[in-house]
Amino acid sequence: MAKKDKVHVSETPATHMLKAHKVVFTEHPYEYVEHGGTSESAKQLGLDEHAVVKTLVMQDQDAKPLIVLMHGDCTVSTKNLARQISAKSVEPCKPEVASRHSGYLVGGTSPFGLRKPMPVYIEQSILELPRIAINGGRRGFLVQLDPRVCVDLLGAKPVQCALAQ
Repeated sequence: MAKKDKVHVSETPATHMLKAHKVVFTEHPYEYVEHGGTSESAKQLGLDEHAVVKTLVMQDQDAKPLIVLMHGDCTVSTKNLARQISAKSVEPCKPEVASRHSGYLVGGTSPFGLRKPMPVYIEQSILELPRIAINGGRRGFLVQLDPRVCVDLLGAKPVQCALAQ
């Protein structure tokens, strides 16, 4: 029997959506570490944490959910984000609420293949990167792709709300 170099990762709603839209991407499984975040995945995969993009489920003052795509080594200025999207306030969702909206476990949330359609906002500087690594719909699984896919496929709107950690 021939030995495979790559670890096979079963399909997720995210990879199903990407394949259905003929998006070119590569799969990158890694050992998930609880609360390891993007620093852990970047370290294991030998990537720059700035190019590892986290998918954050947030909500506005009316508890309407939204997605924010942010550099792994940055945090979101919720004040700046709220101002740019004409909301009174924005805050992170509680983990169980985020899972209910997205259909994914926290730590495995992808902006692709969401359970419910939600507005997606992307930190503008992410679009200047040649490639990004973003969650593929499972804990311990990133996909690498062109960041413009987020705009083209998800209708992500660029915002400027990054704060260096």
